[in-house]
Amino acid sequence: MSSSKPLVYLVLGPVGSGRREVLADLIEGGLGEGDRPAVLLAETEAADPADARLPNLARWSGSDVHLAAELPEGATHVFLVIDGRRNPVEQLEACKSWLEISGAEVARILCVVHCRLAEQHPPLVAWFDACLHFSDVALLNRREGVANKWLSDYVARCEKLFHPCLFELVKAGRVKNPALILDPQARRVSHAFDAEQEWLITDGEGDEIDEQEEVEDEEEVEIKAEEDPYMARDATGRHAKRIPELTKYLDQLPPAAG
Repeated sequence: MSSSKPLVYLVLGPVGSGRREVLADLIEGGLGEGDRPAVLLAETEAADPADARLPNLARWSGSDVHLAAELPEGATHVFLVIDGRRNPVEQLEACKSWLEISGAEVARILCVVHCRLAEQHPPLVAWFDACLHFSDVALLNRREGVANKWLSDYVARCEKLFHPCLFELVKAGRVKNPALILDPQARRVSHAFDAEQEWLITDGEGDEIDEQEEVEDEEEVEIKAEEDPYMARDATGRHAKRIPELTKYLDQLPPAAG
């Protein structure tokens, strides 16, 4: 990763999951004296008491296809918090384009899981699955009133799905080891934000083949860039892999800090 560019962290999770409180704890406990963090928050996010703890806070604007933001000058660590009501996959696509234009790379993608929301609305587990597909760390928050069995079953389910991301419990807005959470080591399923492009080699029937495998007719071999399953689109231009609409479930919970 270029030393002239800051480490960029993308923060996922729904509004009300406590993202900014957790982020403040990570910055305060996980960075050193010489680090210069900055936070970019979606302009559509309402103000929150935790904002006072976020250093060099600025707002980013844009749509699901375009993100307008400048890398803060002099920052060593930049934390971009996505809009907690909009489709995370579409926003990640915009983030990917923004990073490519700015010449920066992702250090880690963090997801704050609203456990109570997922427990009360089972369809949203698929929404969090999409976030975890891209995440290096899953921070399990808003566990008040959540059954222990549900939480253990949820983590066990994620393990069966082979999510390689690190799972950590959040208690009172804090994690045990902030520095471990911010360690820029990739643990995500998706290759969409990798510095080097992943390639697929397929035969004449479209089946994937190993690059070491010999094929009888080299003219039938096709090499193409790997497409993330959540970012792939169908013939209509919509994402082929759909996720639930978040907003209709958010409005059924009492307001909570973002």
